[in-house]
Amino acid sequence: MKNLFIAICILFSTTILAQEEWGNVVANEVTMKEIAPIWPGCEAGAAAVRDKCFDEKLIAHIIKNFKYPPTAYKKNDQGKVTVEFIINEQGLVEIQKVTGGSKELQEEAKRNIMAIPKMSKPGMLAGKPRAIKYTVPFNFKTGK
Repeated sequence: MKNLFIAICILFSTTILAQEEWGNVVANEVTMKEIAPIWPGCEAGAAAVRDKCFDEKLIAHIIKNFKYPPTAYKKNDQGKVTVEFIINEQGLVEIQKVTGGSKELQEEAKRNIMAIPKMSKPGMLAGKPRAIKYTVPFNFKTGK
């Protein structure tokens, strides 16, 4: 009887945790929640901790890899470039759309995003891999 009670408690607690991770059932309505891809080094912790780690790693990556194109800098070429991309079901980056700024600034923003490493795990929805869309703005200012 004691073993049965322990088994039921374990089953009940894992069911709650599983629903909390990827979705929830409320009043006979199923809601699904996307789970963001996991950046290498961000595997530990709850979903909120992993999401925060992903955001921090993405920002650090963009800052570290940011290079103003030399000819654009000399020409005082400035502008805002927006890159829309997905992290696909394999955890790899795919550029969807690049807008704003000159062609040279767009190419630099695209290069920066394409240098993002492969994710430890892709995004998920209902326990299945799913492409997750992101939009990142780049502000190119020469300061001249």
